[in-house]
Amino acid sequence: MSTATAAPRSATAAVLRTETRLFTREPGSLFWVMASPTILLAVLGLIPSFREASADLGGRRTIDVYVPVAVLFAVVMSGLQAMPPVLAGYRERGILRRMSTTPVRAGTLLTAQLVLHGAAALVSAVVVITVGRLAFGVALPGNPVGYALALLLAVAVGLALGSAVCAVSRTQKTATAVGTLVFFPTMFTAGVWVPVQAMPDTLQQIVRFSPYGAASEALDAAASGGWPGLAALAVMLVWTAVLTGASVRWFRWQ
Repeated sequence: MSTATAAPRSATAAVLRTETRLFTREPGSLFWVMASPTILLAVLGLIPSFREASADLGGRRTIDVYVPVAVLFAVVMSGLQAMPPVLAGYRERGILRRMSTTPVRAGTLLTAQLVLHGAAALVSAVVVITVGRLAFGVALPGNPVGYALALLLAVAVGLALGSAVCAVSRTQKTATAVGTLVFFPTMFTAGVWVPVQAMPDTLQQIVRFSPYGAASEALDAAASGGWPGLAALAVMLVWTAVLTGASVRWFRWQ
């Protein structure tokens, strides 16, 4: 490996370590990203009727359906609520502008943030799946490969959405406000309030064209042992490409 190649990688690793330490010192981010999805699942699992088979869900229990929903909740909290205020705050305080004059480019910090929050979402998802299995007897994903593919695409679209929110937000307060505004419809389409599988047919068809509606469908299919539908995967890919393109176009370093 050449010195020129090793230097950027070393800088990225150093920035990632620093950002990870800062992330672990933020109790709010740790709670909402790492703990709240599991708490949501635990609260729902304690409802007796949610642990009983339902004909409306094809004989499955409500808690079985809510494991993929809690996984998506972790993705949404990481990409939409945790990351945008951090990046907008760095830009507002001039940190990104000052970094552009140093050997460690501002893009390195952006990459570290994407990796950090993507990894946090994945770890939180694993905790949710583990608690669902151990505490409530929820079966592990019947198609682990398909589930992993759907989860990675869900994380990608979540980070792309968070990047777009940051791109249109000039300040940290604005990023928090815009993220909260987008948060509620994403929660609905992810099935937090009403599982997508229990929605009326017409509403299901509409929700499936949203990024998290498609993610919910893909995760549910893989959890049941099938392969995520190509339509659901395509919807996530298209949303990721569109939101990433918008983020690149609208983002300003200062």
